[in-house]
Amino acid sequence: MTIACTVTEGLGALTVTVTGRLGLDDVASLRLRLMKCLAEQPDTVIVDLNGMRVENPLSLAVFMAVGRQAARWPGIPLLLCTDVPETRAQLTTAAYHRLPLFRTVESARQHAETYERSLPAVSEEIFPIQGAVRHARNVATDACLRWGLPDLVGPASLIANELVANVVVHASTIATFRLSLRRRYLTIAVRDGSSEPPATPSEDDRPGRGLLLVEAMAASWGWLPSEGGKVVWATLAR
Repeated sequence: MTIACTVTEGLGALTVTVTGRLGLDDVASLRLRLMKCLAEQPDTVIVDLNGMRVENPLSLAVFMAVGRQAARWPGIPLLLCTDVPETRAQLTTAAYHRLPLFRTVESARQHAETYERSLPAVSEEIFPIQGAVRHARNVATDACLRWGLPDLVGPASLIANELVANVVVHASTIATFRLSLRRRYLTIAVRDGSSEPPATPSEDDRPGRGLLLVEAMAASWGWLPSEGGKVVWATLAR
């Protein structure tokens, strides 16, 4: 691997400093590192590419893939920074025109400060014990009512029920349950301490039908690896 990543946190943003030569062999590991940054659910992810050189232009597609994920969930901007002429030329072609590109980290931070922040979020620590699923439903219901989204009480509480039940039954770890508002979506996410992919039961499994119900109710859903576990997320259109 010829690429190195250093992550720093500050003022709600994660800054990922990428150094080395980016080739096709580096794409998978770089994508995983950036996905783990998204799993932290910051306000913004800034990727500093000033110390990176591109060995194969096709490898830049990794930023398009991560940018699409960031837009779907957690609904945050992915901002790229580079003042290297060759890299800027490659990132300003038609294939990458949707990626926000800045010359410096500071200019990206200034842009991020003007970006519309999410409305208030609620976060709860969930223990894998009896009553955890009911508590998650109650938190989701209360949040929807406080945020003026009574029509989302039903689907949000159902998704909360199934995501937390999946943790209790399969992961059996302490989890962080989080709901937040974005400009277009209500997002629901559960972060647990298991690196195993979320269990997707068959339609006949009981209790409940797990992530099959989440897939049916949500605008989109998925999961991302995180440091020490994973995040399973779903969105509902506002």
